[in-house]
Amino acid sequence: MHFLDQAKIYVRSGHGGGGAVSFRREKFVEYGGPDGGDGGKGGDVIFEAVAGLNTLIDFRYTQHFRAQRGKGGAGSNRTGGGGDDLVIKVPVGTQVLADDDERTVLLDLTHVGQRVVFLRGGDGGRGNASYKTSTNRAPRQHGTGWPGEEAWVWLRLKLLADAGLLGLPNAGKSTFLNTVTNASAKVGDYAFTTTRPQLGVVRHKGREFVLADIPGLIEGAADGAGIGDRFLGHVERCRVLLHLIDANGEDVGEAYRIVRDEIEAYGSGLTDKPEVIALNKCDLLDDELIAAISAELEEASGGALVLPMSGATGIGVESVLDRLIEAIGPAEVTTYAEMREDDESGDDADGEEKAWSPV
Repeated sequence: MHFLDQAKIYVRSGHGGGGAVSFRREKFVEYGGPDGGDGGKGGDVIFEAVAGLNTLIDFRYTQHFRAQRGKGGAGSNRTGGGGDDLVIKVPVGTQVLADDDERTVLLDLTHVGQRVVFLRGGDGGRGNASYKTSTNRAPRQHGTGWPGEEAWVWLRLKLLADAGLLGLPNAGKSTFLNTVTNASAKVGDYAFTTTRPQLGVVRHKGREFVLADIPGLIEGAADGAGIGDRFLGHVERCRVLLHLIDANGEDVGEAYRIVRDEIEAYGSGLTDKPEVIALNKCDLLDDELIAAISAELEEASGGALVLPMSGATGIGVESVLDRLIEAIGPAEVTTYAEMREDDESGDDADGEEKAWSPV
């Protein structure tokens, strides 16, 4: 499945149905009077967050969404039927943004089952029966129904994870993700093997949490260098950041400062999040060199604790996971991993498999 984390769509709620102009005509009834019914209400546009989705790729091929309009009223004071609501299913973590320069956040869907009425359908028009007064016994006016609302909006997906991986390209983030989770992220000896965010569930000492890996950052990413810094949006919701530094790099202190500078340029509160610093690929170095490099990195990070480890061999990985669990919080605090529903079978309540659709 292709990964897509933003899409532009058009949504419109249903128009209200028109009211009816009708008069009661029955045998032996001399003065029947007006009996035109009101029109039905148009359908609402509703966004719903569902489990089991982690991409907006479906909205690349379906971009226009219109709710059903209300039915017109009829004689005998019959009200027209209301239009069906249009429910647009999106992944958990999706934001609905206005199509303006500021990209104002209109909705933020952060948990499974959350439903929000985004556009309300138009009300139905009044039938001529409702216009009857003591001085207007046979009104012929009626309401045409209120129009629905419409808008162009942006959908932006920010993946929900408890911990996020940061670092320069080839820092070993994908290898670490594959080691501690059941993910199968691409690993290679060249830069930018990771081109899209990856998620995995870590199970450690009776705890579960979601770990997110994003493409590596390079100097100037905030200005568009490399893949840019747009994917940092997927770690905005993380409770803790795991910063991996390649122990075999030329200058570990500079590698740390490059990533921190790009995070600061991005903003959105990332610099205020708890950070765990790990010196990766230490299996290729002796203890004396590891101690010297760790001291250099501690100085560059302002005295933060540096954990030596190796994602390839598993050395020191448990200590890193212990620190992540400590930063995430106690077990009674619900994590994103615990919020995930077991919907891998894709079955409904009757046991019948249903094909997913955004509507």
